[in-house]
Parts: sequence; C-alpha cells; structure tokens
Amino acid sequence: MPSFDDLTNEFLDAEFTESPVRASGLGLTAYDEELDDMSEAAFDRRKTADAGWLDRFRAVEQGPLSFDEGIDRELAISTLRGRQIIEDFEVWRRQPDVYLNPGMTGIFSLFLHRLRPMEELVDAAVARMRLIPGNLEDGKRNLRPEMVPGIFLDRAANQARAGARYLREILPAQMDDGPLRAKLAEAGEAAGSAYDEYVAFLEEMRPTTAGDYMLGEERYSALLREKELLGFGARELRERGQAAYDELATELTRCARELRGTDDWKAVLDELNEDHPRTPEEMRIGYEEWTERAREYLREHRLVTFPEGESCAVVPSPPFQRPVLAVASYMSPPPFSDRMLGHFFVPFPPDGASEDEIQKRLASNSYPGIPTTAVHEAYPGHHWHLVTSKGNPSRLRQVFRTPYFSEGWALYAERMMREQGFFTDLRHEMSQYEATIFRAARIVVDTSLHMGEMSWDEAVAFMTSHTGLTEPTAKAEVTRYCAWPTQASSYLTGCLEIVRIRGAFFAAHGSSDIDALRAFHDGITSSGGLPIALAERAVLATA
Repeated sequence: MPSFDDLTNEFLDAEFTESPVRASGLGLTAYDEELDDMSEAAFDRRKTADAGWLDRFRAVEQGPLSFDEGIDRELAISTLRGRQIIEDFEVWRRQPDVYLNPGMTGIFSLFLHRLRPMEELVDAAVARMRLIPGNLEDGKRNLRPEMVPGIFLDRAANQARAGARYLREILPAQMDDGPLRAKLAEAGEAAGSAYDEYVAFLEEMRPTTAGDYMLGEERYSALLREKELLGFGARELRERGQAAYDELATELTRCARELRGTDDWKAVLDELNEDHPRTPEEMRIGYEEWTERAREYLREHRLVTFPEGESCAVVPSPPFQRPVLAVASYMSPPPFSDRMLGHFFVPFPPDGASEDEIQKRLASNSYPGIPTTAVHEAYPGHHWHLVTSKGNPSRLRQVFRTPYFSEGWALYAERMMREQGFFTDLRHEMSQYEATIFRAARIVVDTSLHMGEMSWDEAVAFMTSHTGLTEPTAKAEVTRYCAWPTQASSYLTGCLEIVRIRGAFFAAHGSSDIDALRAFHDGITSSGGLPIALAERAVLATA
C-alpha cells in the first residue's frame, strides 16, 4: 500500500491532468498551454476515476494517520462523494457555459497572475485559444435541448459575446509590444469566431429547450450531509434560513426606527441605495478606500495576524464575467506560487448595458453598503483568509475548499467587524444587516428552487421584495442560484456554524479576550477552507 502522502500526490496529479486550467490557476505553470478535455468520453472517464479514488481513500485506515492526515482523508472523501451525488444530473448536458469557462478563465488568469515572462504567457494564451473551438464543438455535441433550461441560454450567450470581445479587442490592447499584440489579435479573432458560432448554435437551440434546473431535494440534502458534513438536509436548512430572516428583520426594523422613525426598513434601504456612485470607476474608488480602512482597523485592534507580503488590488471585474455576475468577487493568489497579491473584483456592468441598468446596478453598490462588501471580499474576508491559508502545508487543502467555509467565513468577517465596532455609522451597520438578511433570503430561495417549490419568476419577486436588490441584480442572482445549487445557501449557513465553533473554542480556551479571538481567527483560517465539521475539529485541537 502506498503511504497516504503518496496516495494524495497521485490523486492530485491525476486531478491536474484532467483539469489543466485549474492546475494552471493554482500556480502550476507546466499546464499553462492546455485546456480541459470537454468531450463526452472525458466526462465518462472522470466519473469512473472518481469512483475509484473514492474507494481508495475510504480503504485507508485512520489508525496510522496523523491528525492532519485524518482530516485530509475526510476532505478527499467528502469532495469525491459530492461529485458522485450529482453525476446522474449531468450538468455538462444542461449548462452551455460549462464549455465557455475553461477557455475564458484559463486565458484571463494567465495575465492576472503573470507567473511567467510575457512572451511565454502570450504563447500559452495562443495555445489555449487554438483549443477553444474544440471545447465549443464538444458543447454542441454534448448539450441536450430537452435537458437545457431556457434561462441558461441568455446567460451563456452573453458570456460568449463578452469573451469574444475580450479575446479580439481587450486582451491584445493590453500589449505594448507590437508583435505580441498581433499574435494575440490573430488567435483572438479565430477564437472569437468560434464564440460567435456558439452563440448562433444557442439561438438555434432556443425553441427546443425544455430542461429543468431543479436539482431535487434528495440530491440537495445529500450534498449538505455528505459533502458539506452538516447535520441537516434541504428542508431544515430552509427553516433555518427563514428563522434567521425573521431575526434579522427585527434588527433592520430597529435601525430603520433610529434612522428615519419608521418600521419600513425596506423603504429605508431603498433610500440608502440612492446614495451610490454615479460611475463604475467612482464605485471602484469607494471600494478601494474602504478596503484600506478595514485593513488598518484589523492592525490597530489586533484582530488577526497578517501574513508577510500580502496585498489586495481593487480592480474592475473581468469583461466576460460581467454578464453572469452582478456582485463583487475575489480571486486569490495561486496557492502553489510565492505570490501574495489577491484581486478584489468590483462588479462593473456588462458592455452594452443601458444607462438605466448601469444606475440600478450601481444602486446595488451604494456608499452605505460598500464598507461591508470591502470587509467580505478583502479584510478579513476572502483575501485575508486565503493568503493566510496559503501557509498550510497540505497540498490537498490548497486545492479543495468548500464555500460553506470560505463564504461562511467572509460573512462571519462582516459580523465580527460589526461586533468589534468597525461600522460606526448606523447606515453602515444597517447595510451589514441587509447583507446578512440577503443571505438568509438566498437560503429560502435556493432551497425552494431546487426542491421545486418556487419558480424562477417567484424567486426574482421574492428577492426584490425581501431584500434591497434591484430587479436586474435579482434576475442575475436567481439565475446563478439555478445554475449553482447549494452555493447560495453557503454564506449564512457557514457563518452561523463558525459563530457556534467560536463559542466552543472560547470554552475550550478558557477565555474570550482579544488574544483568544485572534487565536481563533488565525487557527480556523490557517486550517484551509474545510467542510464545517473538519474545520471545527482542526481549530479545537489548537484551543
């Protein structure tokens, strides 16, 4: 029998071979010229391989393993089991954007992190562009109109159009060197034409689409219990989300009374949203200023330990991401590199958006709400967490993490900063409660959508009436929930679990002072982005 370390390395090497774009994004530059194989045979091959790896990890006995190896074994099993649960749903036959993501992400990340000389990056990008038409042809063969939900067509078509423009115009324009610019433009034109043909293919498919996005209660609950290692299923999760919503509505009512003398907190939030940047660049500057304020607050109050050399750039979101994502996002420095620069992406509107839609999207990024989002995405949210977890020696934990921890941590970061006095303006405090009630509403909507108890239209109406979202943002959000089941529920679920673990840590530590709080923060984030039960096991061992 191989050692556990040998087994893990063998597994990861196989993972990287099957997903070179992911490997490249992790900092393994040997994969930079490759794209994932998206053929039907490749999906069948991965399914068989995952079953084999699951059997091998389950066969490993816990006894001889170290404490950390035991956690890694459970992480591998939960990851593989999660894949197995949704295999029969065949996402690769339902979602057209599956065939867009490798090429777009694979090329963008090369120039975001710049781990190689520019000439080599251009050559790698050109190599990937030449493989994009093959990915899209696989999509044309694999997608089944009777399985594709119609709501996914516009999402994918808009993403393909944005990707074509990125490769044809935006990326070449970033090159000062004429020959390099010409090389990118030539390859970008060919890849852009393939995207155009894919859009035409999706339009031709439109009249015959009849698919369902609903994952189903059984699969959803199995993911919660066996992948996320939580002790409840979809229906109980929805009840928890509704209970949290009701509690948060009480806090928002209190804030509304103090600010405007009314119980109508939704109306007050709508009013606060009117105080928003008037251009995307003004929005970016606002996020940049509050990101630095949050960083300094953490230092002054000794709430976390900072890894040496970390920094976070606040930049516009990638053009190809804008049609499908209406909220801020973050990309960490590659785990298998020495880079410590992360990127906080501000949600710029998509190309071609009307002035009315631009202003509505900017209203969802109001000045009262910007401080909360800066905390969530950067300090001590995603950026601080992920540069801290880079120090963990486990290769497995650098590759796999769950949103139930990473998104849960980012929402916990908002709550903790409110508890520690960062939000001194009641408008900012109210916006943090709004950000949390938004995540509670997400739980209700996401579970209801995938249990078949709420339609897309009903979900959009729910989000606009129960949160501060404008309609364009709500539509983009709900379509995202349909495409990515269980992810939307991860934020508040993970946050509340981390709060519970914090209480257990303080009890075991015998103190809840600032040193204990910092030790908890450093300990639980440095363990990685583990499923909640494993994160609890890891941090309590340090108490």
